[in-house]
Amino acid sequence: MTAIAFIGLGIMGSPMAVHLVRAGHTVAGYNRTQEKARPLAAAGGRVAESIADAATGAEVVALMLPDSPDVREVLAGEDGVFAHAAPGTLIIDFSSIRPDVTRELAAEAARRGLRHLDAPVSGGEPGARNATLSIMVGGEADAFETARPILDAVGRTVVHVGPSGAGQTVKAANQLVVAVNIGALAEAVVFLRAYGVDLEAALQVLGGGLAGSAVLAQKGANMVERSFPPGFRIDLHHKDLSIVTSAAREAGVVLPLGALVAQLVASANAVGDGALDHSALLRVVERLSGDA
Repeated sequence: MTAIAFIGLGIMGSPMAVHLVRAGHTVAGYNRTQEKARPLAAAGGRVAESIADAATGAEVVALMLPDSPDVREVLAGEDGVFAHAAPGTLIIDFSSIRPDVTRELAAEAARRGLRHLDAPVSGGEPGARNATLSIMVGGEADAFETARPILDAVGRTVVHVGPSGAGQTVKAANQLVVAVNIGALAEAVVFLRAYGVDLEAALQVLGGGLAGSAVLAQKGANMVERSFPPGFRIDLHHKDLSIVTSAAREAGVVLPLGALVAQLVASANAVGDGALDHSALLRVVERLSGDA
């Protein structure tokens, strides 16, 4: 049993925190909107009143937050985790943020006698609910081994990919691949509809061949039904692709498909679709085809 503080109980963080309770850990959860902590409380976790309340006495502090500024504020803010965590505390950041920010915060954590892992996840809300997330972990190998029981409680594929920041770099690559796949699937759906093909039958046979993918399996039904409840929001994917394009520019590499799909996702976000699931990229392709 480990005493865990879990900060950020949204679509992803809430079911992850619940899984940790069910795995036998003591979990104190904090979220700015406290009603989002109800599932954790129902599972037997404690609802913390503040970051300080959650972090004080915790052996592990887990974060699942939207963006780099949020993580920086929660960790390094005036009343943040760094100010209240005891030396030796392990920080596991499940958020998807900029690799350079991760490295900066990890260095500051080390200066304070804390351990830090960047452990962004892939799998969306279904993966969080079912504890089947893919988790790409950056940081020291011994910290990874310490964290392994916690990571295994929320994920199925857990891999240590390198030093601090490596997890965030791999997650950026993941988001690039996912976005390009969603864009291609959206174009295929518009193309098939234009020819009056039975869409469900077409996607079924495509899914059984080389065109099959997790994206097709998980997002195809959204596009067939034109229903986009948020499993992973467009505004978050827009943020992630901004990380990809910025990091690519810094490294001096060219990502033509990434640049194009980043613009399509930016368009979806700009017209007000940011709160929809990223499969709503279909609506951008429809508009470009004159169908919307």
